[in-house]
Amino acid sequence: MDGRHKAGHDGGEGLVRDSSFPRPALILTATGLCLVLVGCFGPVPPTPHPHYVLGGAYLVNGVWFYPRENEDLDETGLAQLIPPDHPALTTNGELFDQTAMAAAHTTLQLPAIARVTNLETGRSVLVRINDRGSGNPRRVIELTRRAATLLGMPETGVARVRLQVLSGLSHAAADGLADAPRMAMAAVPRGVVEVAELPPPPGARVGQGHSLPQTAATGLDPAAPLAPPLRLPETVTQGPATPGRLWVRLDSFEEYQYAAVLRARVAGLGPHITQVNEGRTHLFRVEVGPLDDVHQADTILDRALAAGIPDARIVVE
Repeated sequence: MDGRHKAGHDGGEGLVRDSSFPRPALILTATGLCLVLVGCFGPVPPTPHPHYVLGGAYLVNGVWFYPRENEDLDETGLAQLIPPDHPALTTNGELFDQTAMAAAHTTLQLPAIARVTNLETGRSVLVRINDRGSGNPRRVIELTRRAATLLGMPETGVARVRLQVLSGLSHAAADGLADAPRMAMAAVPRGVVEVAELPPPPGARVGQGHSLPQTAATGLDPAAPLAPPLRLPETVTQGPATPGRLWVRLDSFEEYQYAAVLRARVAGLGPHITQVNEGRTHLFRVEVGPLDDVHQADTILDRALAAGIPDARIVVE
């Protein structure tokens, strides 16, 4: 049976011919009906399967990326929009939605919860980082269109931002997901309370006693944050605008001689060495800048990457 009706056939037993029936007749089988429905409503979206993702090193457009867990990441750089031709699912198996408060990062654990601040407008939002993105080394993060709109990003889709990973919420977001790392934790010991009726001491009045409320030992930290929803709320915080200046940071060294070698290696970029302190560590940074605009920063970064400096990146100071 192929679902087609032959109007001229008259040899089949029990077949009634009705000249009033319009020809050609259309007979829909279950398969045909399914095809019609798919044609009307589009393909069925894939089933989401949220899970924890870290992954190993990968290569995109000649640049290697090395994913690692980083719960204290606090960096500046440039943000851009996630390309419109994104697959239906994110890297960690969640449904992709341009209207959600979500983002993509090249190396962070997935998922992670972060605060993104547009330094040009002073607006901050929380985003769920659940994707690897396009692997553009010029951008510190890629945002959905909705997150970019609330941050007040320009029509060019590029803005100077600060990215701060929130450790507690990131832990809560990953807890319970498939493939999430598990920490060995000792169970909180449960004490056994025995109750016994004792006679009152001599001379004491016998009256109605009051029992203390019973509490259950759960072993949970009451201060631990609850798991954030897959779709974060749209909460915008307004602060002062601090756009800063663009630089290309080539690398940092504890020894001045190594910084001097790198500076000489890419002398054509016009780098200089800056002395900084990170905690108790004294560092010598090799940087190019300040730069006039995003185009110039992108150009310098491309030249640095082509010269074999994989850690070069754009920062805002």
